[in-house]
Amino acid sequence: MKEFVMSKESPIVATAQGKLRGFRFDGVDHFFGIRYAKAKRFQMPEPVAPWEGVKDAGSYGMNCPVLDEPMPTGEVMIPHRFWPSSEHCQYLNVWTDGCDPAARKPVLFWIHGGGYAAGSAIEQVCYDGFNLAKKDGVVVVTVNHRLNAFGYLDLSDFGEKYWNSVNVGMADLVAALRWVKENIANFGGDPGNVTIFGQSGGGGKVTVLGQIPEAEDLFQKMIVMSGVIPAGEFDSQCTSRELVLEILSQLGLGEGDVEKLEKVPAPQFIWAVNGAVKALEAQGKRVGWAPQPNAYYTCDPLEGDFSASSLQKPTMVGSVIAEFTSFGEKGDRQSLTQQEREAAVKAHFGEESGEKILAAFRKAFPHTNPAFAPDYDTMFLPATVAYVKKKAAQASAPVYNYFFSKVFDLDGGKAAWHCSDIPYFFHNGELVPVCHQVNGEMLNQVMSGAFVNFAKTGDPNCPGLPQWDRCQPGKMVTMVFDDVCEARENLQEELLPLVLQYKPAPAPQPAPAPAEDEEESGSAWVF
Repeated sequence: MKEFVMSKESPIVATAQGKLRGFRFDGVDHFFGIRYAKAKRFQMPEPVAPWEGVKDAGSYGMNCPVLDEPMPTGEVMIPHRFWPSSEHCQYLNVWTDGCDPAARKPVLFWIHGGGYAAGSAIEQVCYDGFNLAKKDGVVVVTVNHRLNAFGYLDLSDFGEKYWNSVNVGMADLVAALRWVKENIANFGGDPGNVTIFGQSGGGGKVTVLGQIPEAEDLFQKMIVMSGVIPAGEFDSQCTSRELVLEILSQLGLGEGDVEKLEKVPAPQFIWAVNGAVKALEAQGKRVGWAPQPNAYYTCDPLEGDFSASSLQKPTMVGSVIAEFTSFGEKGDRQSLTQQEREAAVKAHFGEESGEKILAAFRKAFPHTNPAFAPDYDTMFLPATVAYVKKKAAQASAPVYNYFFSKVFDLDGGKAAWHCSDIPYFFHNGELVPVCHQVNGEMLNQVMSGAFVNFAKTGDPNCPGLPQWDRCQPGKMVTMVFDDVCEARENLQEELLPLVLQYKPAPAPQPAPAPAEDEEESGSAWVF
């Protein structure tokens, strides 16, 4: 019978602000909804006031509001959890197999995906830290922070008090890391051995944290998962001033009323932001949410330089074979004959170019059905390769690269999609229906083992994997995670340039249906 304790015997931990009571289940202490900071709208986070007595830490904290409520989709592939939201969302969660301050266990600090606009610390079921704590002996921290207009609206043109409003979402993460440094020892963690890791937008935030001077001594290692975001991907095509003035206009306010945005109720503020976005998009001006370089955040290291601190931190960077190209109806490609597979590739790329791509794909992925060559990612991969090569050439610390290339037995075969690697790295394949497949447990062991060993020592080599060397100039070593795991040199050198050269132009997208014709509101949520 599994142990479950939520009583006077529950674990109680002292933090710098006061005592917290968690609960113990099956050998793991859980502390949920820990408030690590507070903040006024558009302002930098501040410390939480101390309290007397013992606070309960048995419930998740609020998520940051999203601007467009999602319609769940693909839950077999990426099961989600939904939770109440508030712009006062500075909460984190901790899993540990014991709260002995002398234990000094490695700390894995998870930053969720969803770009800079959506997501939460509990958004995906597989973000649960239980198995990493119980089976792998690390302390896991997952964190909420401000997003979208709450975390990245640039008001700096309207007064010095808003100097960093465009980066307060990142400042929340710095505050959470500062909380970890001050308090994690009492949860059994080592404040001098913190690995920040994140996927998609969370991976982008890992890179950004490496470029924020205030964060330099708050973590020691970095893992970027499908998160080397191409330059301009989240940039707005309007000025920040245009956007703010349009938000004010939606509320019937003028330029001199900017401070009133601080007090507009959150639902009304979201309504005004969405109205402004729609009005600007009608003018052909896209609106994006992302941190921007200033006195607080130096630069994207692919557009400028890696910080000296970042170059001293062991780094792991990777992506998956299909990312967003795997979604949509593809048909049963696993049942195709060899001739049919080749014909499908040539139909996609062209006869002559298809021949070249088939040869390069078979060379790169000899165990993979070549009919999946049209799904080969070109969104994240080019920037990922550039990031790895640049950092490996400049860094004193090791840089490791991985590539998840599994084809899942789903709907006639589906190549690894955006987020499909997360359950395995969390040792949580058991929680995701589609991961209950051949070699699922092997991938659970070696992928989580690689992350855990990297967090412990800065070296991802672990039992079950071939030797995995660091990347060096002219020798980009990639660990291919698949039913057969292999370490390959310069894996993408031939195939990636060919696919970039010959991939067909994207098909024009149909105009969205008028709002009055929609049966459902919200948008599909696949990350």
